[in-house]
Amino acid sequence: MAGKRTRLSPEARRAQLIELGVQMLAGRPLDSVSVEEIAEQAGISRGLLFHYFSSKHDFHVAIVRHTSEEMLAVTEPDPALPPLGMLHASLTAYIDYVTDNRGGYVSLLRGTASGDPAMREIFEQTRTAMAERVLAQAPNIGIERTPRAELAVRGWIAFVEETAISWLTDPKLTKGELLELVGQALPAVALPPEVAAALLGAMPVTGRPPAQAAV
Repeated sequence: MAGKRTRLSPEARRAQLIELGVQMLAGRPLDSVSVEEIAEQAGISRGLLFHYFSSKHDFHVAIVRHTSEEMLAVTEPDPALPPLGMLHASLTAYIDYVTDNRGGYVSLLRGTASGDPAMREIFEQTRTAMAERVLAQAPNIGIERTPRAELAVRGWIAFVEETAISWLTDPKLTKGELLELVGQALPAVALPPEVAAALLGAMPVTGRPPAQAAV
């Protein structure tokens, strides 16, 4: 059924089209996000959609950029929490987000979009923002910002992404077990072994964050 035609400002119409694309991406691969379906839902012609986006690729890039910004917003660390609690809350929000948007998430990181230069730039910007968040809090759990730590954090982000994809496609662990796995992996790779062992010893094995970080 075609959407009801509503007169919107150019900015509002563009935002509407992106939002419809984001909703569609949640349950299907990016390549299957159809401009014809989007135009029908918005109650506009396919030609008018290309008044706001120069091409289907441009439209898809806008959807992916919005999705990345949305993911960063929902995983924003809560400064009121202790460092490990902050990490746990952000990881929980991340897993919830990719679970709710699994079709698009898996297709972006595993599908044809992952080889597109414009998409890769967005993915790189998103990973950099995530790494900076972690590194900003790292000193609070005893991780000094060094080239070694920066490399470890980037590697940990790749680990979280790959682990989340594998879990979404074959969830043999509970959500709590998944959170424990990815949460404990950060100090394990970023801290000296003896410090990591002491810190991890203070973390519970239930997937819940400790009340206060141990340093």
